[in-house]
Amino acid sequence: MIKFSINKSLFLQALNATKRAIASKNAIPILSTIKIVVMDKAIVLTGSNGQISIENTIPITNENAGLLITSPGAILLEANFFINIISSLPDLTLDFEEIEHHQVVLTSGKSEITLKGKHVDLYPRLQEVATDSPLILETKLLKSIISETAFAASLQESRPILTGVHMVLSNHNEFKAVATDSHRMSQRKLTLENNSNDFDVVIPSKSLREFSAVFADDIEKVEVFFSPSQILFRSEYISFYTRLLEGNYPDTDRLLTNHFETEVVFTTAILRSAMERAHLISNATQNGTVKLEITEKSVSAHVNSPEVGKVNEELDTLSQTGSDLTISFNPTYLIEALKALKSETVTIRFISPVRPFTLVPGDDSENFIQLITPVRTN
Repeated sequence: MIKFSINKSLFLQALNATKRAIASKNAIPILSTIKIVVMDKAIVLTGSNGQISIENTIPITNENAGLLITSPGAILLEANFFINIISSLPDLTLDFEEIEHHQVVLTSGKSEITLKGKHVDLYPRLQEVATDSPLILETKLLKSIISETAFAASLQESRPILTGVHMVLSNHNEFKAVATDSHRMSQRKLTLENNSNDFDVVIPSKSLREFSAVFADDIEKVEVFFSPSQILFRSEYISFYTRLLEGNYPDTDRLLTNHFETEVVFTTAILRSAMERAHLISNATQNGTVKLEITEKSVSAHVNSPEVGKVNEELDTLSQTGSDLTISFNPTYLIEALKALKSETVTIRFISPVRPFTLVPGDDSENFIQLITPVRTN
């Protein structure tokens, strides 16, 4: 029968991080619970929605936890309800005690609340992932790669493979992450400092966004392990499991070419704010496009919405070379691409009005390229 006391705010923080794996509506009712396992020297919280699972460990050695374990055990509690109750408790300290019939008594200050739990054996077992020879990455770097690519993944379930980010390691240290929704693409490459086993996986972009939310910046490094159907990201106290997507990812390398006709260099922030203004008007039109006109003398953006009005804006450029060109595209794609850039300047290269154009950071030290498909207009 469980009995422990803990600092309420630290407990709540750990519960909320674990809850990110629990769906609000679950096809499997038991997955709306949080699993609490109390051992002699730690508490392990588990949440899962069948796609992702999070295990969060609070050890007694954590000075901020104020954790005192009197008696070990395990129980399932309705996640949302339990977390709401914990956050409403009045005192800094919480006493948690299990009594008969899987009931728990929570005491904090002058408040005492009894909740009904469930037997821990009802909870599905997490699939094991072998934890030998990890790939070790800096958390900050991995989160940066996710923010540079995941936004370009598809939101449409009609082609499930495109809802993921394709991550590949070749020659033991050449890493590539790429995402596309067939209208745009974002790709980041880097050479890893440490050699690791090669892999080729597609990770749901939704899972990667959750990873970024769960792993705080103060977690310096993360270990990555693979099984044929799952990937595990692990730090000292958090284990984050996600299923991999099945199927073959399209060959995106063939979309990239070194041949282009026109090149323009912009200040990232200035181009982004011009596109945001254009988007306000284009959003009200059916095809929602911006027309970019590049001539020898100027670069200008045009939107014409019969319903709302129009935009004609001359864009400041840092340099431009090559042929004159007129091209139309969805401004949302360009805005999101510019948001993913950390560089102050951006180089955009065009092949023709009907071929995809590419964006690279001005300094190009990142080995980061994005591609946007134009919209054919009459």
